[in-house]
Parts: sequence; C-alpha cells; structure tokens
Amino acid sequence: MNSGSSTTQLYLASASPRRRELLAQVGLEPEVLVQDIDERQLPGELPDVYVTRLARQKAQAALRDSRCRLPLPVVAADTTVVCAGEVLGKPAHLDDARRMLQLLSGRTHQVHTAVAVARPEQLELALVTTAVRFRALQQHEIDAYWATGEPRDKAGAYGIQGIGAMFISRIDGSYSGVMGLPLFETLQLLRKFGISPLTAAPAQEGAAI
Repeated sequence: MNSGSSTTQLYLASASPRRRELLAQVGLEPEVLVQDIDERQLPGELPDVYVTRLARQKAQAALRDSRCRLPLPVVAADTTVVCAGEVLGKPAHLDDARRMLQLLSGRTHQVHTAVAVARPEQLELALVTTAVRFRALQQHEIDAYWATGEPRDKAGAYGIQGIGAMFISRIDGSYSGVMGLPLFETLQLLRKFGISPLTAAPAQEGAAI
C-alpha cells in the first residue's frame, strides 16, 4: 500500500496477512508497518502478560517509525497458544510440529491475543482468551497436515481458518481472536479513537422491512 494513501484509516504494526484480512473484512484499510522487536518471553512471565507486553511494544515501536507520518492510530497485536502451561510458538520443523500437535491432541488449550491501539498521547489495550478443544489426532494426520505447509508459520502449528479447522471440536471465545485479531474488542478500542467502519444509512422510503 502506498504511504499516505487517502483511504488509509490506521496503521497495522504486523506482518500477518490474516490480521490485515480481518480488518479489511469490516471495511478498514490499514497501512502495514512491520516492527522488528525482541519477542522472547521473559523468565517467569505469564502468557497473558507476555502477549500484552508484546502488543504494547509493537504499537509503541510503530509510533516511533519514520514511516508513521499521518496522525492515525496504530493497531498492534500478539497471539500465543498455551497448553498444559507451555507456550507454543511457530514450529521450527516437522518434529517440532509433531510435538505441538500431539500435545494439543484430545485436549483443550488456550489462545491469548492482546490488542493495542495507540497514538502518541493515548494507548488502549484489550486481552482476549479463547479455549479451543482438539479431537484426538493420528500420527498420519499430523504428518499429512505438515505436508500442506499450513502449520509452518502458525503459533501452535495450526490455523483455525484453514485445514486445521478439521481438528477442532469446540471453541469457547473469539474465533477471530484465535486467527490473531479479535474483531469485536479491536473495534471497541478503535471507537475510542473515533474510528468505526460502519456508518448508519437512512432507510429508503418505501423500502421493504
């Protein structure tokens, strides 16, 4: 996207195509400002604290970015998958994905997504936790799933919006939050910055109800 586009409504401090697609789904067109920050978890840091810290740091880094020239809010987010107390990042290789998916198999895990919306003088945060239940997985399914390429860039080695949906028997919480950006909470934050993707239109005279 061209910097300074007249259609730009906000900045997105994320390289995730899924987050950009979710914003586009509700009519928002962000300009992407990817931020390179240290994403290592601190010793003893709880997963929900961890993702909230990273979302805040990404938003603050974007505000300092020289490409951030328009007086628009920055949206940043971070997502982590937690099972049996372990934070599951992106798998490094097949064996790593096998280990993660075997851990998730037949169990309920948590997906934490934190969202930060910021301007220089204002920072708003939201944290959304969703419980996701996996059915029992077979080894051949895990290997076949890896071969599709989908798990390679996904926390927890699966994508709820793709083939990985076939493993999920239940979710309790935000579907879009598991994808990486809880839309309801994000839009609630954006309203505090004067941004709403929907504008009420007057009913047409004689229109059917």
